[in-house]
Amino acid sequence: MKARENSDPARAASLPALSVLDRLTWRPIHTRITLVLGLGWMLDAFEVSVVGSVLGVLQNLWHTTAEQTSLLVSAWLVGILIGALLFGYCADRFGRRRLFILTLLVYSGFTVLSALSPGFYAFAIFRFLTAIGVGAEYSAVNAAIGELIPARYRGRAGATVMNFWPLGSILAGIVTLYFINVLPASIGWRFAFALGAIIALFSIWARKALPESPRWLAERGQHEAAVAVSAQIAGESIAAHLPSERPAAASAPGFIAQLRELASRHFGRLALGCLLDFSEAAGYYGLFALLPLVVLPHLHVADEVVPWFFIIGNLGAAVGGLIAAAVLDKAGRKITVTVFYLLAAASMMALGRATLSESAAGVLLAFTVANLCATGSWIAAYPTFSELFPTRIRATGIGFSVGFGRIGAAIAPPLLVSVAHHMSITAAFGVLASFWLIGVVAMIPWSIWGTEGKNQPLEVLAGD
Repeated sequence: MKARENSDPARAASLPALSVLDRLTWRPIHTRITLVLGLGWMLDAFEVSVVGSVLGVLQNLWHTTAEQTSLLVSAWLVGILIGALLFGYCADRFGRRRLFILTLLVYSGFTVLSALSPGFYAFAIFRFLTAIGVGAEYSAVNAAIGELIPARYRGRAGATVMNFWPLGSILAGIVTLYFINVLPASIGWRFAFALGAIIALFSIWARKALPESPRWLAERGQHEAAVAVSAQIAGESIAAHLPSERPAAASAPGFIAQLRELASRHFGRLALGCLLDFSEAAGYYGLFALLPLVVLPHLHVADEVVPWFFIIGNLGAAVGGLIAAAVLDKAGRKITVTVFYLLAAASMMALGRATLSESAAGVLLAFTVANLCATGSWIAAYPTFSELFPTRIRATGIGFSVGFGRIGAAIAPPLLVSVAHHMSITAAFGVLASFWLIGVVAMIPWSIWGTEGKNQPLEVLAGD
């Protein structure tokens, strides 16, 4: 298998250029790439958290049940599933850079329509359509960040981009707190969504300056373009490092052909990505459904106070992300991911016990710790499985993993709310903890037999 891959002239010709990129020290362009991609990720978090902050307001405004309201979260996650699968393939077919712009256009347009929604069902439809654009972000951003950053910084940079998520959640909490308290509830939430669309327009402008992935260009046979982008990133001419041969453009396999290659030649890596994403998505979104729909009503927390839980809780999430970013390239992927998932499971049970104590302060502290562990888990997981797929099918592999994960995430909110209402709060948090343990189980065989990605070039990890 490896011999056949190395016989591809386009891939063989581009290896010297890519090895130069992997040996670079950190440069200003790497900082710009990280910040611009992180800003888009922050917007994705803003969307999710704004909905969480105003779920109670919308439930009262439109007179829906908790189970109906939780379906908004499920509709959002199904949209992400479709967007990740569809646009993951498009990122492999048409390039990472084009998807950066398209995803934010989809996001901003349907966010505006969400703000103008006349009722519950229209809002659910627009949330679903917005989520398709956000799902595309998962594939394109996670594929690009690893392909543009030197090997020894790749885990840290990927985790840093992911750590813009809690920053977006904090911003959402502040914004909704202001609009809910200053404006009538019937219109305050609309201004919060409109602000997200405005920020997205700025992000589109910033992303125009991002380079295309030279690895993707090389895979597509665009040798001279790959050299030019590599020189831009390296800050010097690297043409001397490259063979004079100019290979023909590679043909792009279809979506089904890419999925077939993933399933037949990279099944273990695909299974790891799917299980890690299923585990964290079900656990994370389950947590953020239980908090506003079960935990806070159980404590009789007023709607105008709810955003404070998200603001303070996401300070813990930011700390968890910083810890993950710091240790991924030092301790390695295997130990970092496994420990974070195990801590996340334990923290969910601690939050359940705090809820039963009926202490708002205790719940806030437990939620902050749970959010720290949960966020550190998925921030460590994404760079871990994203770097394992070959460049030609990386975004498709990420998209499939994210799509599989959204199945669990879409099921978790209504399931957990139902368990809490019909069984007990303790049972609901037990189910929530079990979601995180799926990731622990998935990491055990990979930790024993799998590849450690720390400091390894992408081409080595993928067997290219």
